[in-house]
Parts: sequence; C-alpha cells; structure tokens
Amino acid sequence: MRSAGVKNYLYHWLAHLRRHAGPNEGIAAFPRLADLGRLHHDASDLPRWATLSRLAGMHAANRLGPRAIGWIAGATDVFHASNQVHYAPPRARLTATIHDLTTFFMPELHTRGNIKADENFVGRILRRADALIAVSENTRQDAIRFLKISPERITTIHSGVPDEYFVALPTSRKRPYVLYVGTIEPRKNLGALLDAWSQLKPDLLREFDLVFAGPAGWAARSMLDRIQAEATHLGYVPERELPGLISGATAFVYPSLYEGFGFPVVQAMAAGTPTITSNTSCLPEITEDAALLVDPRSPGEIAAAITRLLESETLQTSLAAKGKERAECYRWSRCAEESLQFFRKVAGNA
Repeated sequence: MRSAGVKNYLYHWLAHLRRHAGPNEGIAAFPRLADLGRLHHDASDLPRWATLSRLAGMHAANRLGPRAIGWIAGATDVFHASNQVHYAPPRARLTATIHDLTTFFMPELHTRGNIKADENFVGRILRRADALIAVSENTRQDAIRFLKISPERITTIHSGVPDEYFVALPTSRKRPYVLYVGTIEPRKNLGALLDAWSQLKPDLLREFDLVFAGPAGWAARSMLDRIQAEATHLGYVPERELPGLISGATAFVYPSLYEGFGFPVVQAMAAGTPTITSNTSCLPEITEDAALLVDPRSPGEIAAAITRLLESETLQTSLAAKGKERAECYRWSRCAEESLQFFRKVAGNA
C-alpha cells in the first residue's frame, strides 16, 4: 500500500536533519537506513533482501519489547518513535511527532485497523514520551484538549515543502484545469467537491477540466467510479511530476474535513497556484490570508469560491503571490533547524 504524508515527512525531515546536524550529532534511522535514495511510493528503495531484513528487525523489536529495540537501535540519547514502533529503548529519552488526531475526532472516516494503531501509539508512545512535536499549533491544541497531554511537553514545529515546488515549471495540458491532489478516501470530502463542480456555470465547465491526482485509499470504490464519470482521474502521480502538475493548474482545491498540516495545500502555495481550502482544523493557521477558505460541508460555498477565482485573474495573481510568500515559512531547512534545537533541549545539550 502506498503511504503519503507521513512518509514524505519522514523522508524530507530526516534528510534535512542530517544536513543541518552539528559535527558531533549523529542522526540515524531505525532500522539502519543510511542512504535515503529517491522518494517514491511504489516500492522500497532498498533491494528485497535488505527491505525484508529491516522489516523483520522491526517486527522482532515490536514483539520482544524495549530490550530488543534497544539492542537493535544501539546506543542513542534520544529515540524518536513513529507509529510503526511499539516500544522505545529503555535508556534513551523518548520523543515522537503528532501528525493529527483525525482517527479520534472522525472515527467513521477510518478503518478499524488505523483507529487501533493510533490508540496503541497514544498509549505506548505519546503518553510516555519525554517531549513531543506537533506539526501545527492546531494539532498541538487538539492533543492538549483531547489527549490531556501537558502543554509544556508539546512543541509546535511546522513541517516543510521541498524546494522543487518553489521553482516548479507548469506542466502543459490540452485544457486549463482545476486540481485536487491527495488520496481518494472519505476524509478528503471529494463528494462535496464534485457536487460543487456540478453547480458551476456552463461556460466555466466548458472551459476548465476538474482533475484528481492521487491513489485510491480505503472505501474508495464508489468515489472513484464517480470521479471517473464526472472528472479526470490521473491516479498516483510520482513525486517528481507533482510540482509541475500543481504549478500548471489554474486553481487548487482541497476540501478536506480535517488535516494535521496539509502538505498538498502548502505545495500548491509554494508552486504559486491559487488555492481554495477548508476553514477547519489547521488549514486557516497554515494558509492565513493566502487562500480562499470555505466550509467544506457546503458545496454551494465551494462552488462560489471556485467561480470567484476562475472569473478573476486579479484574484488569481494576488493569491499566487500571497501563497508563495506564506509558503516560505515552511522550508524544510527551517523545520530541521527547529527540530535540532528541540532534540538538543531534550538531550540536555541546549
């Protein structure tokens, strides 16, 4: 199964942590990953035997407990856990990243397996951690209110966007298009986007295509059938092709019901694509005045925002400029520097 936002986060975050770390600061990946290679979601970057051996090590550590993971991980001052890890080395300080709490707020939009995994992660890691990173202030506040985690234990460090988006050259298509990028799954609220699209004026529907880019997630069959009948679905688009695709869109629309950070929105802003997104969760915080915000449960409001944007080149130009300026706050280099300061403090070196 292809992963998305969290895998992107770990890949770029780890690469930039290594790049910005001091000469006496070792940034290791568990289990043993030296060269990150190129980011893609179709297969492992390592040979089959290397991938299987590392998965076996992870499985063994999760089955055998803290001593096993301590032996496999080796000597470390701070161990940063993902939700794939059930335990931490016994002598290391424990940290983790809180990406979102959507399985707790909207369990009906997730599989039972995802809900159980997040419950285990909260119980085994988050509640025990010495310190935590939240990818947005909204996510931090959600964790304080819902999980009852002490505010002083959580630091907000916004995620980043790859440099390629800031210099992206538009991909050409036969017709101008409005774009959505992301997994096809219930939380993304794509039925409301299709309902909104059907409400546009006939002349706009004749001029613009509605394009969806992203793999199928869970419970996607009926939505995929509708997308393929009413719009264009590109399926999974490789990471290297996304900047150009996003940059080439006349508008980017992302009506998600809940996000922890909202990578596609930040990518669109960095690429200079005028953006419409939801007025919920972290998205107002992330975009500020650089996007049009709508009630994601109102197809009429989404349709009005799309119409307003497509009919105004002045608004398109204004939002494109504001988006690029706002996206400068989300460079991976900045995220890495703030994260290193966080780790130094946890380790007692700050």
